[in-house]
Amino acid sequence: MNSNALRAYFRAKGGEIGGFANRPRVHRLFTELEPSITVTEQNLADRVRYILRSNIFDGAEIERLRREAVPSSNENATTEGAVPQVAEQPAHVDTAENTPVVADSNDDGTFTQELEIEQMRSTLEEAIMETRSTPLENRPRLPRIALSKRNRAVVRALNPMLVTYLEASRDLCETDSILFGAALAVCRIIGAKLSTAGRTTGQSSAIPAWRTRIEERIAKARALIGRLICFRSGNTRPKDCAHRQDGVCWDKC
Repeated sequence: MNSNALRAYFRAKGGEIGGFANRPRVHRLFTELEPSITVTEQNLADRVRYILRSNIFDGAEIERLRREAVPSSNENATTEGAVPQVAEQPAHVDTAENTPVVADSNDDGTFTQELEIEQMRSTLEEAIMETRSTPLENRPRLPRIALSKRNRAVVRALNPMLVTYLEASRDLCETDSILFGAALAVCRIIGAKLSTAGRTTGQSSAIPAWRTRIEERIAKARALIGRLICFRSGNTRPKDCAHRQDGVCWDKC
């Protein structure tokens, strides 16, 4: 899959150095090479970026895949021998790393969109690192966010970025930190308000609402019982019955 992803990427670029790769075209070419694999354009773009930056393939292997994808663009390079090709490879790799795989080169919003994705990636990384170093009881409370189009788009953009972290996760605790960090990153990107206090801070001394409601109902029930006892004993005067509480009439009964 990784080899064909790079072949589709280089073929979509047409052997050019620099410029932008057409993401829909990369996806179409990859589908032709791997018809049995279902992947979205965003996932494929992130996968190519990850391959180029993580050094899964060495320089010679990447150069070979590039020549296989666009052989006509390297006719002059093949006559110079294999050593110059390998020596020049870092320049090609750097160019590929700095090439956004997001949209067509004719799109004026390509650069802005690429910056937004990089900012999201940076926010996600910071949130995950912060969550890993924060005790569970000191984590902020995450608010409920509306399922708007913008919020859904942010979640869809962050989902492919989680693949790298989840694949490297060693246990459930680390997976929990990754998922909580992703949720925290979404809240920060959309500008949702976060509680600065921890989950237990500032709430231990406060009386829960359910307890207050129960105490109010108990007080009303006691007053009603006192009035009923007054009426049963023959004292029907409202003023006297108003003083009966907790089952005891303090004035007349």
